[in-house]
Amino acid sequence: MATVARLRWWIVGLVCVGTIINYIDRNALGVLAPHLTQELDLSTQEYSWIVAAFQVAYTLMQPVCGAILDWAGLKAAFALFAVAWSLAGMGHAFAGGWVSLAALRGALGASEAAAIPAGIKAIGEWFGPKDRSVAVGFFNAGTSLGAMIAPPLVIWLTLTWDWRTAFLVTGSLGLVWAFAWWRLYERPARHPALSDVERAKAPAEPETGVAVPFRALLADRTFWALAIPRFLAEPAWQTFSFWIPLYLAKERGLDLKGVALFAWMPFLAADLGGILGGYLSPFLMGRLKLGLLTSRGVGVGLGAALMIAPACVGLVHGPLAAIALFCVGGFAHQMISVLINTLTTDVFPRQSLARANGLVGMMGWTGGLLFSLLVGALADRTGFGPLFALLGVFDVAGALVLFALLRPAARDRLGTAMG
Repeated sequence: MATVARLRWWIVGLVCVGTIINYIDRNALGVLAPHLTQELDLSTQEYSWIVAAFQVAYTLMQPVCGAILDWAGLKAAFALFAVAWSLAGMGHAFAGGWVSLAALRGALGASEAAAIPAGIKAIGEWFGPKDRSVAVGFFNAGTSLGAMIAPPLVIWLTLTWDWRTAFLVTGSLGLVWAFAWWRLYERPARHPALSDVERAKAPAEPETGVAVPFRALLADRTFWALAIPRFLAEPAWQTFSFWIPLYLAKERGLDLKGVALFAWMPFLAADLGGILGGYLSPFLMGRLKLGLLTSRGVGVGLGAALMIAPACVGLVHGPLAAIALFCVGGFAHQMISVLINTLTTDVFPRQSLARANGLVGMMGWTGGLLFSLLVGALADRTGFGPLFALLGVFDVAGALVLFALLRPAARDRLGTAMG
């Protein structure tokens, strides 16, 4: 096979496309929430249970999927998980009420939980420390690109045919991607299209050894330095993914076309924030001479400060002002997400990277799940504004915890960051 120049960036692109499809599938429900609550006669509380079914399964399965990816290998395991989430997504077309929809959402969440640990593991296999945050930024852009594409695509399919067709079409995309992944992905040491020059630049294969057990990860202070900020940051992303369309319909008076017009905008801003967050770390290292971990932590702190904007959504009038604040929030959240995910590649050994990232992700999604249940229980009584106000507080607190427990400046001085 002929060699491919800059192959590692093509790998990032392949992972990004898979992430886009993953997030189109998971966001299709949120986009259709105003429509499905009428079509299937769902209350806000029942809708929150459907959302919770996805979140519970996704939360619990992240470390399990990570362990399977570490054990079975990225190529085969990621392809199988993609097939599973595609079939689950297509199955939504046959739902008849909240119970069947919740069961299908659970199956979707259990299989989609592999996506982020798999992407982070791929970055760890192909990139060294200095380039990882940039690679994670581009890979992570798939989360917001998928969420951005979902509203116009899903609503167009629904208005052209019906909501069942929308689930069938979006769900089938993952089957195509799974085949492409199986044919195209290999580790650097085995990839036939990687030149000898680029192979020499790839990270060395990890020494054979037993993966770090979950018990040891849970006892590690470094794990909690990343897990607690993820726990506090994830409610914002769950809000953007699952609740903004319903909020725009209920409190801002938008119809389905209006939701399609505006709901994608925070995710475009999130793309920009994720990519900028990836470049911010090497910029701070080069210009301000910050250490590797310190540069990541400073970026998290900046994103947390910007998260005050979406916390003020309840104070503004009109949907455009609300969307503008959500855009700032999407930008800020993805800065935080990219840098925390990159930190997992900096501080955990590569042979355990997927399980470590999955466990950190499980803590994040626990926070998102609890917040979604809170929104479902209180939004009809209090409105969304007071609940959204909590988001800025959460992220500022998370940044403070990261600095307190990780102590990035001290670790940089001691040279303990792992390559």
